[in-house]
Amino acid sequence: MTETIVEMRHITKRFPGIIANDDINLSICKGEIFALLGENGAGKSTLMSMLFGLYEPDQGEFLVRGQQVKIDSPNQAVALDIGMVHQHFQLVSNFTVTENIIMGVETSKRRLGIFPTVDLKNSEKKVAALSEQYGLEVDPRAVIEDLQISERQRVEILKMLYRNAEILIFDEPTAVLTPQEIQFLLQIIRNLRDNGKTVILITHKLDEIKQVADRCAILNRGRLIAVRDVSQTSTQEMARLMVGHDIAFTLDKKPAQFGEEILRVDSLTVENEEKYEAIRQVSFSVHRGEIYALAGVAGNGQVELADAISGLLPVKSGHIYLKQTDITQESVRARNLRGLSYIPEDRQSVGLILDFTLQDNLVLKRYFQPGFRKGQRIKLERWQSYARRLSQVYDIRSANGIQTVVRSMSGGNQQKAIIAREIDQDSDLQIYVQPTRGLDIGAITSIREKLIQERDHGKAILLISLELDEIMACADTIGVLYHGSLQTEARAGELDMETVGAYMMGAQHE
Repeated sequence: MTETIVEMRHITKRFPGIIANDDINLSICKGEIFALLGENGAGKSTLMSMLFGLYEPDQGEFLVRGQQVKIDSPNQAVALDIGMVHQHFQLVSNFTVTENIIMGVETSKRRLGIFPTVDLKNSEKKVAALSEQYGLEVDPRAVIEDLQISERQRVEILKMLYRNAEILIFDEPTAVLTPQEIQFLLQIIRNLRDNGKTVILITHKLDEIKQVADRCAILNRGRLIAVRDVSQTSTQEMARLMVGHDIAFTLDKKPAQFGEEILRVDSLTVENEEKYEAIRQVSFSVHRGEIYALAGVAGNGQVELADAISGLLPVKSGHIYLKQTDITQESVRARNLRGLSYIPEDRQSVGLILDFTLQDNLVLKRYFQPGFRKGQRIKLERWQSYARRLSQVYDIRSANGIQTVVRSMSGGNQQKAIIAREIDQDSDLQIYVQPTRGLDIGAITSIREKLIQERDHGKAILLISLELDEIMACADTIGVLYHGSLQTEARAGELDMETVGAYMMGAQHE
């Protein structure tokens, strides 16, 4: 009989205006890869946050290895051999791999028999042994800031293993990886299972679940809908259970009809906040009726490029032209009024004002226009009707409708709000940075269809995504950024996924 390692009984968690988890009963077996699926706001992350001690349930109980436990902090979770790799890594960039891994659990020795010091040498040996055992391939002496994203992720995994974690939670682990790195990570996850670990995987990527997971639980609006054997369940069925209806997995995309040049970037060089050249002499054009997609591993200048085009970052040298007009020195609002919309990567810091209501965030690009005010007074009814329309059209879900404070909304619904506001500007140039990050399969499909629809309506689309399948599905033209430089540029049909992945890692050059 298979041993149950984690059991959840009647787990319920409420936040103001919403039930995040509603009477969840779930058992996870020792030594399996167990996937959690569900739409944004379905309650997956909340459930795992309670297992890791970041939240406490309002009702219900957890059992670990058959014993009822109270997990009121991450330290208690670690004591129960539970570890978690968060989507945003928690590493000190100027420390070595070993220094990050042993932080808080350092072993010491006495120098000259008197002075206690950290036993770094033996710690490095232990890290190296763990790295070799699980195929993690990390240099214990390397400095974090010198590592690639995938290597940093391996350090996070080693942090769990160093603390003898037996139950490993991964939150969207492949979101920032190339196809080659994804396959490497999936093999690591298999290795962990083969070494007796229990892996809980939160992900929206159904193909990855099919590759590695043994069972999956599907949540919908806080409720457990089903637990399925992955080998016996198709991706179409999993998607249908997640969203409640059938999902089209292929985009209906007609050949592009290229029109006039809308955006031209000419020999652009941009410095980041640390005065390092994040973009170096980049040139490209985007035309009406074209989706120009920029691929690249995170941290290769994509965000700085988008911020410079939209006016959030100054340009060191080069020029930006919008419909033949040089906008290099223009303000953000001036660019918006000329016909530029921007969906930023960081929805919370850049895209939204978190302590404003949904209504106010939706009218941020409109409130000063004549239809939304009369003299110095706002037309509140106009604001409300406008916000309600966008909420309905883009299926933005929130506890208190358009009066919901945006901070309390799920990340996916925050993203829908930004996309609704920006597309509704009817701009000739639309810039999307990671538009589907953290969204469920239904929302991803809807947004990709919207991109194609906007293209077919004659808009120029600049798509910057870390999701290579998104690049390949949507792009008419593909460019690849590596260390701030444009490595290659070609029509989408001229590049396959493996070749683009090689350019992304700098393994292939023009």
